[in-house]
Amino acid sequence: MQSRILIVYTGGTIGMIEDPVTRSLRPFDFSHLMDNVPKVKMLDYKIDNIQFAPPIDSSDMNPAHWQDIARHIADNYKRYDGFVVLHGTDTMAYTASALSFMLGGLAKPVIITGSQLPIGEVRTDGEENLITALQIAAATDSDGKPMVREVAILFENYLWRGDRSTKRSADNFNAFKSNNYPALAKIGLGIHFEQDVLARPDTDTPLTLRTNLDTAVMAIDLFPGLNETTLRHMLATPGIKGAVIRTYGAGNGPTADWFVRALRQAVDSGIVLVNVTQCVNGSVHSNRYVAGDILSATGVISGHDITFEAAITKLMFLFGLGLSPQEVKEAFARPLAGEMTVK
Repeated sequence: MQSRILIVYTGGTIGMIEDPVTRSLRPFDFSHLMDNVPKVKMLDYKIDNIQFAPPIDSSDMNPAHWQDIARHIADNYKRYDGFVVLHGTDTMAYTASALSFMLGGLAKPVIITGSQLPIGEVRTDGEENLITALQIAAATDSDGKPMVREVAILFENYLWRGDRSTKRSADNFNAFKSNNYPALAKIGLGIHFEQDVLARPDTDTPLTLRTNLDTAVMAIDLFPGLNETTLRHMLATPGIKGAVIRTYGAGNGPTADWFVRALRQAVDSGIVLVNVTQCVNGSVHSNRYVAGDILSATGVISGHDITFEAAITKLMFLFGLGLSPQEVKEAFARPLAGEMTVK
């Protein structure tokens, strides 16, 4: 039976053209995109599309756009076998993480892709990424069920779990990497799926759309020289409910009394603090070093091996559910969509 795929085109480099006056790249419309990929017509799929009006650079992506994408998928969930989201690379990992939380019970592929070079250029990665994303969105297993049943990022040679991914290069075609979780598929002459690491939810589970997101969250990067005045100023941001603290190594921070007091007072005031390592690979081990153990003792919760992108969007999602700070802390400690490994 002919596969039915819905493309949600948000914008990004893949659909950009050069402005004849400024020579800078700007988003174009979907008709331009498809005109430059005639090979898509060779795929025996029924392909429909929804386009952001106007298409946006992903640097302008925000939670309202994530909600729009999620609603487009939910509204058309029963009509299509798979979904491809065309998106700029800069905030792609944030979008993938947010969608993985908002689309509860997802059992169909949502493949997010884009490109480093515009699809209209002679040498572009956009054409291959689009075609491969469509093929993955249409792929089925031996039982005829979707091979991929989660939100994933497809770029060049790899398919990554969306809420495990991070943009690692502004120049290379293999722009994304999942540093703490294996590739879902490897793309070469063919597409080889790693079935032992793919999510396997029940395909009969109904999709649950939860789009409320609370943006009263922030990030705090630790660095040598961070002082008490600056830290307390950030933690006193009006209306803030949660913060992701990007710590050193295995989750370590300063042991100075002023630092510990500031965090403990923030936690006691109801602010949820999440410990995420600045390292691209590895996990927070709160009790490995005294510096990490002290953070844990203040009430800062471990983000384990979660990415920063997934941590910040997970906080938005959990607060968006209307949970209390204690309920958010308890829910954050559990994987919701395969975004972290808890040992």
